[in-house]
Amino acid sequence: MELYLQFGWGMMEHCRVLLSSWGGGTVILSPRDLEPTQLPSFATSITRIPDSEVLLDPQFYLPDSDHGRLCSHTYWPAEYQTGLFWQGTQLNTLLAGLLQLNRQCGCSAFILPGRLAATVDDDWLNIQQMTLEAARMLDTELPLISTIALSSDATRTENQIIDLLECAAEWDADGYYIVCEHPNGSYLVEDASWLANITDLVAGLRLRGAHIIVGYCNHQMLIAASAGANAIASGTWMNVRSFSSDKFRTSNEDEIRQKAKWYYCPQALSEYRLPMLDMARTQGLLEQMVPVPEMDSGQVAALFSGVQPTTVPFSEKAAFRHYLHSLYRQVQLARAASFDETAQRHDELLNVAEALLNTLTGSRITGQLRDFSEIVAINRVVLGSLITRRGAMLRRNWNNL
Repeated sequence: MELYLQFGWGMMEHCRVLLSSWGGGTVILSPRDLEPTQLPSFATSITRIPDSEVLLDPQFYLPDSDHGRLCSHTYWPAEYQTGLFWQGTQLNTLLAGLLQLNRQCGCSAFILPGRLAATVDDDWLNIQQMTLEAARMLDTELPLISTIALSSDATRTENQIIDLLECAAEWDADGYYIVCEHPNGSYLVEDASWLANITDLVAGLRLRGAHIIVGYCNHQMLIAASAGANAIASGTWMNVRSFSSDKFRTSNEDEIRQKAKWYYCPQALSEYRLPMLDMARTQGLLEQMVPVPEMDSGQVAALFSGVQPTTVPFSEKAAFRHYLHSLYRQVQLARAASFDETAQRHDELLNVAEALLNTLTGSRITGQLRDFSEIVAINRVVLGSLITRRGAMLRRNWNNL
């Protein structure tokens, strides 16, 4: 499994620096966060980095969006009528405009527009099929990646996921870009059904030979490796680590202007504000929070230099790059040669995190809403569900996934 960079506000230099240090990678471009003139030029700066590629997320989740920057791109329709749009020339115009933009950006595949499904019903499923069929009529010369965008209610409803998988058997897309809204705007999700249905969807589509990208992820989605996902995508701010449709409704950057800095402790799968590191130092626990060498980004050494962490320079830039580098290494290590070994790796990741979290929380060292303590059990039960539901097929086909 790979880590793609989910582009968000202010990420241009982060992307260039990280991909250069990693020896390449993939950025998923965001029209919401880049002006029309910026998109092709930024894409070119990425594709010039050796072994680097770009994809373009059309972000057509809410066709009636009023987000100023998103709607300023030339492919965005001036008018949208729910029933007529997907059956006439407007859909073809949208796809032609997006294809032109994909070519200008040098994209390696064509991510198709996908409306957010409040409910996976016949109307939404028909739109998915019509979009793919219309795209196949174009001379794209690019693999077609169908967008599957699901509300939190749709994601947590098992019957809707079953219906989606049944219909997808007839679509025959080259791949799928899956984005699932987090329940109640949560960062780490405590709804086991939500996570179990995502892993089942990923596994079901992978077993049919499709390339699967799970977008807007944080480290909780490392479990996707056990389902056979090809890539997960993540970024800097929380709004590119968890999907919310509100991001695409209005132009509002206030949500990303937070000043608190968070340190990601990869072995605890948790993030901590710097005053918590002060408390850990006071109680002799800080050394246990030092990233292991393979997760060390080179950005956090000052926090563990022996002095009070809140008194040393630690920038927002350093915090973001440390998180993404640590996650990059965790993603690299998440998949093994067999399904059973991959599942075991995730289980061991949870065990290590649980042991450290027990020590830290026992001394009242917590990550608040970014603490993984309550999530360990969720991921563990979902892993068991995946083994029960898909384990036999994944074992048999793992070498071909």
